[in-house]
Amino acid sequence: MTAIFGPTRRQVCAGLAGALAYGPGRAFAGTNEIKIGVLNDMSGPIADITGQGSVVAANMAVEDFGGKAAGRKVTILSADHQNKVDVGSAITRQWLDVEGVDAIVDVPNSSVGLAVQNLTRSKKKVFLITGGQLPEFFGKDCSPTSIHWNSDTYALARGTVHALTKQGYKSWFFLTADFAFGISSEAEAAAAVKLDGGTVLGSVKHPFNTADFASFLLQAQAAQPQVVGLANAGGDTIQCLKQAKEFGIANDKTKIAGLALFITDIDSVGLAAAQGTFVTETFYWDMDEKTRAFGKRFMERWHGKPPTSLHAAVYGAVTHYLKAIDAAGTDDGPTVVAKMKEIPVEDMFTHGAKIRPDGRVLRNMYLFQVKSPQESKYPWDYYKLVATIPPEDAIKPMAEGHCPFVEGTRNG
Repeated sequence: MTAIFGPTRRQVCAGLAGALAYGPGRAFAGTNEIKIGVLNDMSGPIADITGQGSVVAANMAVEDFGGKAAGRKVTILSADHQNKVDVGSAITRQWLDVEGVDAIVDVPNSSVGLAVQNLTRSKKKVFLITGGQLPEFFGKDCSPTSIHWNSDTYALARGTVHALTKQGYKSWFFLTADFAFGISSEAEAAAAVKLDGGTVLGSVKHPFNTADFASFLLQAQAAQPQVVGLANAGGDTIQCLKQAKEFGIANDKTKIAGLALFITDIDSVGLAAAQGTFVTETFYWDMDEKTRAFGKRFMERWHGKPPTSLHAAVYGAVTHYLKAIDAAGTDDGPTVVAKMKEIPVEDMFTHGAKIRPDGRVLRNMYLFQVKSPQESKYPWDYYKLVATIPPEDAIKPMAEGHCPFVEGTRNG
């Protein structure tokens, strides 16, 4: 009868505990741990640049932070979205609704990433975008609980062009993958060439996952540009570089610039074919003492392979997220992201960078040139620095992004 008409003593105690854990003044949504989910391509065409390497980077960040934030254990989960929006969405719902995940990081497929952005926005959970490459993440599709950490098509295209036109490379021809990423990359790069007083001599589009680039490369060669810009990625870029070597396209008069190249791609091509190619990155493991120390620790855990810029971004994003939880004393998504925007970003490859109101990290980018086999002195010694590209020369101005929750603010 007591149970029907009034609470038992055990029920009263349970109710008080629930009020402390979940009431309006709570510090944390749960009671045991902070959960971070690494979601990416673990088995497909971009597994080398993210995949399990991102899980390694996330775990390194947690370990370096001491395993806890604000006194709570930090746990890393991981899953393969298989580059499918429905799969990525299902995993995200499971994580947020059932497993109590507080933040999701990586998500290199932008279509999957936009779906994750919508779900984390609606649940007021944190999304650390280290793999997605569309400027829409901090533009028209922005979220108050997301931070865009690494590079994007605008930054890669504009940064590469601005740095090379300053070096005197004014005439361009583009080989472009005929889908959204390639078309967007070419459009941004071509606009930058014209803005810098250069000339676009032409372009040619190719199907995704092309095996034979002969006809496309011959068109580029016939135009006699100073730069052939590769507005493609992954296997297409690798095939382009290998076949460009066969045709002798890269020489003293013509250079090749990849708008989405990673160190693992260069390794697949080989220095003999890739030498002289220009690459724009946010990170290179062999840049300085701090990046080398991180890179060597990562290699010990990841089959002797160095971290890509995407792996480094996962490490940096998780580290900054944990710092913000410590500083805010809560894992509440909007509160933590607000704190992330207050604290300057400081890690092994980012120094004092700010995060804009729209969630974009204002970081340097770097133009590298691939070394010749003779210049390379040890494994993965692939790049030489050509130019440092400041944020104002690469990152899309906030006023042009039209992020809904910061509309009316000035560019920062």
